[in-house]
Formats: sequence, C-alpha cells, structure tokens
Amino acid sequence: MKTQKILSMVAVATLATLSLAACSDPDQPSDDATAPSDSVAKFYDIDSIETQADIAALVPEEIKSRGELRNGASTDYAPAEFRDTDGQTPIGYDIELVKALAKVMGLSEGTTTHAEFATIIPALGTKFDIGASSFTITPERIEQVNMVSYVEVGSSYAVKAGNPSGFDPSNPCGKTIGVQTGTYQQTFVTELSAECEAKGEPAIKVMPHDLNTDNVTKLIGGQYDAVLSDSTITGWAIKSTNGQLDQVGEVIESEPQGIVINKDDAALTEAVQKALQYLMDKGILEDILNLYGAGDAALSQAEVDPGK
Repeated sequence: MKTQKILSMVAVATLATLSLAACSDPDQPSDDATAPSDSVAKFYDIDSIETQADIAALVPEEIKSRGELRNGASTDYAPAEFRDTDGQTPIGYDIELVKALAKVMGLSEGTTTHAEFATIIPALGTKFDIGASSFTITPERIEQVNMVSYVEVGSSYAVKAGNPSGFDPSNPCGKTIGVQTGTYQQTFVTELSAECEAKGEPAIKVMPHDLNTDNVTKLIGGQYDAVLSDSTITGWAIKSTNGQLDQVGEVIESEPQGIVINKDDAALTEAVQKALQYLMDKGILEDILNLYGAGDAALSQAEVDPGK
C-alpha cells in the first residue's frame, strides 16, 4: 500500500474550502465568500511541454478539428479539482494535467467544466471527452468506461478538531459519516454499515452529498461525526479550515485513480494513455502534483483498465 503524504502546503485563510460550498451553482459566484483575497491557483508552464507528433496522430479527428480536450470534473474536491477564489475558475492538479495532456496531444487547449460527480461518466463522448476527477479505479467502473491510471490515493477520515464525538475508525457503527455521492468512499462506508448490521450493531448513517464541501460544512457544524474522502482531500481540508478539522486513523484502502474515457473510444484511450506515460517519463506529472502538495501520489506506469 503506497503511503500518502499529508499536504504540506501553507494554510490558506480560514474556511477557504467552505467558501466553495457556497457556490453550488458554478455559474454564480458567492456573495459571502470567505476565501482569501489572493488566488490559490498554481499553474504549470504548459508552453514548456512539447507536442508529440506520434501521440497527436492518434487523436480522433473530431477532437483534432475542435482543437480542445474537454474534461468534466466535480470542482469541489481540493486539491485535485476545485474553484479559485472567484468561485468559478477551475483549479487543481487535475485541471493542470488536462492542459498538459492537450499540449502533448497537439491540441490548442484542455478545458475543464464543472459537473456533479455522478453525471460525468454518462456524458463521456457527448459533452466531455474525458473525466479527470479523482475517479478510483474499480471493477464496476471498468465495466462502464476505459480508465487510465495516473495516481494512487488512499482514503482517510476527517473529524472536528479534538474529535468531540469520539469517532473511532475501527468501530464506526452507529456513527454519521459524510461522503461524496458516487464515490468509492460512499461504497466503502455503505459496505461497512452492512457489516455493522450483520453483527447486530447499529448501522452507519451514510450521508452522501454532491459537493464534498457540504460534508465539511456539516462536520464543522457538529452534524456529522466524520467525513471520509481521498487522503489528499482530507489533508487539504484540514489545512484550508485552519485547524478546525483533524485526521483520525491511518490512510486506508490505497487504490489507483484513473482518467475515464468512453468505452467505445479506443483511439482516444490510446492517445490519453501514451500522453500520460510521456508526462510520467518526463517527470511532468509529478511536478504538476507537487504544485498542490500531492507529488507522492504519482504513478510511474499509465495502464488501461489495470487489474481487469
């Protein structure tokens, strides 16, 4: 199991993450945002990346003629994909990665549009070309889409500072746990709840939200005992809420994550796989992840549907 580094970035102002929760409509900036006045975006020098002609030749003609690689992401999952202090602009390491992929593939730009997490896969091949949005690779998803691995991330629990509810990850039965809708963590906690009931113990109250920031808000407000999310996301939430949260327990269930592509699009899948491998080999992927404190999550091999 790959060890995950808890983010070491300098903390931004109190409730930076919570300010994004106020923007459930990405087209409407928040009027009462409490984010810091300065942008928290960190950009990679995309112009320094060289287009690879052999990879560009693999890109489907429709995407070539458009000149744009369209990504769908649930932009509330910092530091992978979230929104800058204007409440609209997508930022994060997945956002920069999509731009880098587009450059390697000979496209003019790689763009990211916000979508609720559960709606991304159904929109592949129509609204979106790819989904780079912290998708854990699972057998169920591989049945639906092609997945190209690029990072490995575990899960960890966040609790309110001081753990006032006494949440114990080894005994979550009867507790209230927030998760993001459609994620690996929702499945994991739901299965834990079934195990609790099988032992004759109280079920877990699983609380799914489309926006992970809603979970953080409820946790700080004392309505939830814990929130389970990717370890990188937990680390960022702790930093960005200025000590209002703690991690409890160790990182668990480390799994690879992948970019999702329409199951019928073999050409784009190959182009993405080769472009990702190029970024890995050149150290660019790790550099992009390091912008947001997640360099340790980088994989060295871009595999299509690993473990299938």
